[in-house]
Order: sequence, then C-alpha cells, then structure tokens
Amino acid sequence: MPSVDDVEAALSNVIDPELGLDFVELGLIYGIDITGGDVHVTFSLTSPGCPIGPQVTEQIEEFVEELDGVDAVTVEMTFMPPWTPDRMSEDAKFALGY
Repeated sequence: MPSVDDVEAALSNVIDPELGLDFVELGLIYGIDITGGDVHVTFSLTSPGCPIGPQVTEQIEEFVEELDGVDAVTVEMTFMPPWTPDRMSEDAKFALGY
C-alpha cells in the first residue's frame, strides 16, 4: 500500500505548464485518501476557467498508478475552497515573487 508521502512524491511530477511549478508546491493538491490499494486525489486549479483540467487529471492518474501497491486511482477536481496563493509552499511563493 502506498503512503501519502509516496503519492505526494508522484504528484510532484504534475507541472503547471504556465507557472512551471508542480501541483504539490502550488498547493493545488487538496487531499489524498488511501484505502488499501485505492488512491483518491482531490485537486484544484488556479482558476475555474483554466483549460488544463483534463490534462492534469490524466497526469495524476498516470503518475500515481505507477506506484507499487496502487490498484486504482480516482481523481476529483474541486473549487471549494477556492485556491489562493496562500496555499503555496514558501519555495513556490519565492519563485513566483510572493
């Protein structure tokens, strides 16, 4: 069974093409739930009008499915609560000048 840390490490490969930073650092991963070999990832985008949602969903599935012990991956996009720059890591804030 993968750990939350394993899943976060896999998700660090999901890059926002516009900002060039990964979804974990940007604070766009809202939740990781693991039950046995089933992993559920909840994520958001920087804005509801962002067109990369389907691409991100595919990348999340792809990278998490590669982990040992993962049987199934489900992905959910949410905008509640809305994303704000406060969710970013300190490194991401520095890189983007916040």
